[in-house]
Amino acid sequence: MALVLTGDNFEKEVYEAGMPVLVDFYADWCGPCKAMGPVVEALAGEYEGKVKVGKINVDNDPDIAMQYGVRSIPTFIVFKGRDVQKKLVGTQDKKFLAGVLDEAL
Repeated sequence: MALVLTGDNFEKEVYEAGMPVLVDFYADWCGPCKAMGPVVEALAGEYEGKVKVGKINVDNDPDIAMQYGVRSIPTFIVFKGRDVQKKLVGTQDKKFLAGVLDEAL
């Protein structure tokens, strides 16, 4: 299951994860974000122990979204520590996202 990320736990769960982290920037009202929900959850299960997968609601934590230039949702960012490895905007194919995660390993 994807982690629920907030401004309070972002540093610990993302920057200090010790493994790549896929962060899904989303909003509850966003149709494409809802469509990506099952894909994100599936990836969280398939990559458990290798990649952390988390979701952050841009309406609840706009500062983090602004910090990473998130202007459209869904946006997916792969982090390694504080470094952004990849940033993808819009809905994504599950196979493509899995390939991005494999590259980050």
